[in-house]
Amino acid sequence: MPAPVLPDVRAHPDGRPRPDVLTLDEVLAADPAAHRVLTGDRPTGPLHVGHLFGTLATRVALQRHGVETIVVVADYQVIADREDAGDLPGTIREVVLDYLAAGLDPGATTIFTHSAVPAVHQLMLPFLSLVSVAELDRNPTVKAEQIASGRALSGLLLTYPVHQAADVLSVHGTLVPCGRDQLPHLELTRTIARRFNRRYGPVFEEPGALLSDAPLVLGTDGTKMGKSRGNAIELRADADATAAALRGARTDAERVITYEPERRPEVANLLLLGALAAGRTPQDLADEIGDGGAAALKRYVTDAMVAHLAPLRARRTELARDQDVVTDVLARGAARAGELADATLRTVRAAMRQTA
Repeated sequence: MPAPVLPDVRAHPDGRPRPDVLTLDEVLAADPAAHRVLTGDRPTGPLHVGHLFGTLATRVALQRHGVETIVVVADYQVIADREDAGDLPGTIREVVLDYLAAGLDPGATTIFTHSAVPAVHQLMLPFLSLVSVAELDRNPTVKAEQIASGRALSGLLLTYPVHQAADVLSVHGTLVPCGRDQLPHLELTRTIARRFNRRYGPVFEEPGALLSDAPLVLGTDGTKMGKSRGNAIELRADADATAAALRGARTDAERVITYEPERRPEVANLLLLGALAAGRTPQDLADEIGDGGAAALKRYVTDAMVAHLAPLRARRTELARDQDVVTDVLARGAARAGELADATLRTVRAAMRQTA
């Protein structure tokens, strides 16, 4: 049976190209300084190599090429699908240390927490008036998060897309990194901007998508690597913990190593990890390992991963010795994000004729 033909996410249903969906190469090849990127993470646990090879690598590349990048540590969103936020200040500290160790420079990239910028949340109120409950209820990202949590849908999770719109529009972000499956999620931000402009006057640019081509990194159990799944290789872990995790990674019973992601996902994932760490292709690595089997593959991947992470972990250890480094980074980021969001809120209130 032939593979299904997937829709072109870079085209409208009628086939017209979508200029609002860009790749990283396109952004960097044009005018990087013309963009402002808003991205972020929920601090629900330590970051791992999936984040490193995906989102963190993209953020560092944007920063290096002069794209203004703003990263929100979405602390309020931790409780969207759980009752206990755990040691939230400690988790935030660990996440920011990972950011810095991976190469984010607070002198060039703004890093702030949700709770430190009240204007973002004030913007949610007028934005909520622009969408219907039905639109929120059919959001595929919200449905997926709710199913994964195994809990009843909370009001905070239901309105999460509006909260994200407030994040993006509060700083007048022009690009939001996302995967193909998240494009409908970003579309609500564009809808809110368009409806606000139509009702109150031209205030917001409709942000585009920075389409991610980051590889999907599976965890050591063969499922998607996750902060809370116990299957991740954490950036903060030491070499022994990394080696132990990779020794326990799933493979299969076939002796010869081949790169076949559909048929042999666990083996393909180890090949991907080794290739990313060593700057090679998975196919090239599979050809080298050949009939060496899973043991040889795991040895290679372990050595490559430990070597690749060693400089990052050394920087992280050095940064962690300074008890004030994270506090200082977040204070500087909150000042910058707060300045932008406060100005946006004033503009919004004026457009809505809520100020004298």
